[in-house]
Amino acid sequence: MTKRILFIDRDGTLINEAPPTYQLDSFDKLTFYPKMFEYMGRIARELDYKLVMVTNQDGLGTDIFPEDTFWPLHNLVMKSLEGEGIYFSEVLIDRSFPHEGLNTRKPGIGMLKHYLNNDEYDMENSFVIGDRITDVQLAKNLGCKAIWLNLDASLGGAEINDQAELLRKDTVALESTDWSEIYSFLKLGLRQVVHERNTNETRIHVEVNMDGSGKSAISTGLGFFDHMLDQIARHGKIDLKIDTKGDLHIDEHHTIEDTGLALGEAFAKALADKRGMERYGFALPMDEADAKVLIDFGGRNWLVWNATFQRERIGEMPTEMFFHFFKSFSDAARCNLNIECQGENEHHKIEAIFKAFAKAIRMAVKRDPISNYLPSTKGVL
Repeated sequence: MTKRILFIDRDGTLINEAPPTYQLDSFDKLTFYPKMFEYMGRIARELDYKLVMVTNQDGLGTDIFPEDTFWPLHNLVMKSLEGEGIYFSEVLIDRSFPHEGLNTRKPGIGMLKHYLNNDEYDMENSFVIGDRITDVQLAKNLGCKAIWLNLDASLGGAEINDQAELLRKDTVALESTDWSEIYSFLKLGLRQVVHERNTNETRIHVEVNMDGSGKSAISTGLGFFDHMLDQIARHGKIDLKIDTKGDLHIDEHHTIEDTGLALGEAFAKALADKRGMERYGFALPMDEADAKVLIDFGGRNWLVWNATFQRERIGEMPTEMFFHFFKSFSDAARCNLNIECQGENEHHKIEAIFKAFAKAIRMAVKRDPISNYLPSTKGVL
């Protein structure tokens, strides 16, 4: 199993930086952030991350920053952390000045190349934690995510706008260095995924935020299908963006089936860590239609489909493709789905199924931030 990493800055993240020089070169400047030891200790004990410290120390070893003013203080910091059970696998220190432009200095990755293209590490689900925009840039350069601290103090509004692309999808910005928030976030995880699925028949872009508010932007070229996918976002409280370009000049089959596969693959990525998750869900009637959807994100795919339709199409969507969509989702998301529906109005029946599906997902992906419990007697999902 690949290992996730926390690349953690030292000054301004674990310990206060001391103005006006922001250089920690004497013991009277050393103060640790409140609750850092408590929650860093929990991260080290409870969460499965490798800890790596990455710090820029401008001119260390030169006359303006002699080594004998750095190492006694740094060693005290490390011993204090170890006294609380917080062990860093590696401590990487760059000594260059900003104007030198060396690739070893954050956001350069010169000191971190051994973590790249290495099957031991899950860089996509690793994080850089730091208080400067260079830490966010480092995360981007490494191909991982960022937790950015001290937002208000780090940049003004104009500078934030300039860095909008960096902050767009893989950065969590916290307005203070509150280690309880960092711990809670890491424990719950960033269940946000951007996923592409491209074939000769379809090109699909999916963005999913499992802990969203129900926002959606759906475009598949099939209006009724868009309407049904919108139900998943709205009633599941999931932020969902789907852009499908399919071979509709042939028929609807590939567009619908491949969208189900792409959405299921995105869910599988977003729900990779199921600790604290409910796992199961169920729901729901709509008017005269009685729909039941049971779901289990247990890692195994299976579909039970007890729904029939008397019309060949609803809107532009062939009713035979409803089964194929849910089968594709079940296979790709590795979940059990049991779907039943009875009723008279065909539109109501399928809409009830999609709404029930959304509500079932909402129940199943709900998490308890206090729990580290994996919902399985096997101990693995």
